[in-house]
Amino acid sequence: MSNLVISNLHVNIAGKEILKGLSLEIEQGKVHAIMGPNGTGKSTLAYALMGHPLYEITQGTVIFKNQNILELSSDERARMGLFLAFQYPVAIPGVSLANFIRTAINSRRKTSEDKGISIPEFRKMLKAEMDNLEMDHSFAGRYLNDGFSGGEKKRAEILQMAALKPEIAILDETDSGLDIDALRIVSEGVNKLRGPKLGVLVITHYQRILNYIQPDHVHVMLGGRIVESGGPELALQLESQGYERFKVSDPQG
Repeated sequence: MSNLVISNLHVNIAGKEILKGLSLEIEQGKVHAIMGPNGTGKSTLAYALMGHPLYEITQGTVIFKNQNILELSSDERARMGLFLAFQYPVAIPGVSLANFIRTAINSRRKTSEDKGISIPEFRKMLKAEMDNLEMDHSFAGRYLNDGFSGGEKKRAEILQMAALKPEIAILDETDSGLDIDALRIVSEGVNKLRGPKLGVLVITHYQRILNYIQPDHVHVMLGGRIVESGGPELALQLESQGYERFKVSDPQG
């Protein structure tokens, strides 16, 4: 199993420390959810794990496949099997969703032995994944996120995840900006991809997405640390009681 093991992670951005000793293990085959208020470092964790250059790692390790991935570039981490679904996906006019996904697959697969996915193989695979996610095939020909609604952007992210088949997927506030119908559709897509080979980290403010994507573990994040962990019932407690009772556990609170 290829677990992602985060140990004592400290991260600065623009000279300010945001993550202050965060530790967490995400197992393949399990869904973890991190919940916390604005400004606690949830998105910082996502970007730091994927190697965003503005996020400075000052201490700690992130071990994946027996390697500290903090020493690797973002594309090397992606090729190893990490995936990030963005809170605010960027539009790329002129590049179709299909071409973008095929380029990403080839970038991950291409070695001296593997020359990448052929066009017929790719078309067959993409249609199958779109059928599984109940997406119209015409969606693949549209320019990436250009003119997409919030729900369409998030569905495009899930399609990319389906095609790339990561081992660890990080969903950074995928529920942001979605109405109830779009949230249900996106969540159903994630649930169809769940299985023993995929570990998922769901980052969210609200419990509502966890009504659709049932987590195995829920973690409360405050002040750049995990201050409490539990099962799905912990998310329900947060929904009804808020974060106040956890601030006693938070050295920064």
